[in-house]
Order: sequence, then structure tokens, then C-alpha cells
Amino acid sequence: MNGTIIVNGAQIEIDFDPADTLLDVLRDNGHTEVKRGCSKGECGTCLVLLDDLLVNSCQVFAATALGKKVTTSSGLNGDGRPHVIHESFADAGAVQCGFCTPGMVMATHSLLTTTPDPTDEEIRLGLVGNLCRCTGYVKIFDAVKLACKRMRKDG
Repeated sequence: MNGTIIVNGAQIEIDFDPADTLLDVLRDNGHTEVKRGCSKGECGTCLVLLDDLLVNSCQVFAATALGKKVTTSSGLNGDGRPHVIHESFADAGAVQCGFCTPGMVMATHSLLTTTPDPTDEEIRLGLVGNLCRCTGYVKIFDAVKLACKRMRKDG
């Protein structure tokens, strides 16, 4: 099968098998910032925005994304530069091995888009689908709070 999707603002032609997931197609087309973790939709490493809706790309068939807009963590700014959320994660030391970071960034973006000033409980719930095996979650929470503060300031 083939078709087009719009990834980070660029339209790309994709060839795929009917059983391929959006994750497969993204990685096959060089978007390695989208990580393959559990392949069950439980770890959050493959999170992307599909028409502005946060999805586990390992759980979405590639055909579902045809003609739609996909945003990965690398495309949040639209110009390839780090987003304030990326900078906040780095500044807070929430990127030890980095494997979970793109998914955490996407979950944080989704959370702060809908809840600009989240409580600790809202942050916990916003990240409930993301696993980190290295940093624990204190620095990640600090990063979300820092991003929230910076986004309000830039706002």
C-alpha cells in the first residue's frame, strides 16, 4: 500500500504493509526520535500527535494516518529547533539516558496544551502512560513545572 502523511509539516510518500503501524512507517522514514518500547501502548516512548491528538504510534495502523498531520517531538517548534519543553527537560536534568524523553516531551506538550497550569496530580495523570527506568520521576516533574512556567512567561 502507499499514500501520503504530513510529518512535522513535510508531506511524505509512504509505502507500507497493511499490518504496519504508524511507528513502523515513521521509523522507516527516518523519524527515529519516535522510539519502539513495549509495542503494546503501555510505555509512552512512541507518543506522537495525530491531527493534534496524542496517540501511541505503536497502536495506530499506518493506513489510519493517511492524509493526516503527524507531529513528533522533533517537530513541536515547526522549525527544527528545540521546543521550550525540550530545554526544560535538559535544564532540569530529566534526560538521563534519553530513551523515554521524546514520549515524555509529547505527553507534557499535550498536558500543557489542555491544562496550562497543572497541579501535581494533573501532572501525574498526564504522564501516567509514560515509563522511565533511569531518572525516576522527580526530575521529570520538575521539568514539566519548569516548562509550564516558561510557557506562561513566553505566552
